[in-house]
Amino acid sequence: MAQDDATGDPVTALRNIGPAQGAELARAGITTATALRAMGADAAYRSMLGAGSRPHFISYYVLHMALQGRPWNDCKGAEKDKLRQGFDQIKAEMSGTGIDGALERMLDQIGTGQRR
Repeated sequence: MAQDDATGDPVTALRNIGPAQGAELARAGITTATALRAMGADAAYRSMLGAGSRPHFISYYVLHMALQGRPWNDCKGAEKDKLRQGFDQIKAEMSGTGIDGALERMLDQIGTGQRR
């Protein structure tokens, strides 16, 4: 039986999820592999962006590969192209919500961010 707590089922137990991406997921409130599996890669990535992570295609497709138990660099060709379309769509959706990451929030605070 899988445990659903931060010590027994960390996201970093999944192949490809290292400390840096684990920290990004934790900032988004996703601390267990069970939670990540339940929500799926797209929803998890949206949560990461919503928590201030900067959009990065490799982070996106690594989530997909991790949930499939495949090496991150196994993503190639048409599969990678399809994932790129999904990434671009999520990025476009999130940019319409005013969520532009930590840098944009800091620039807004000092008055030099994007004009809205």
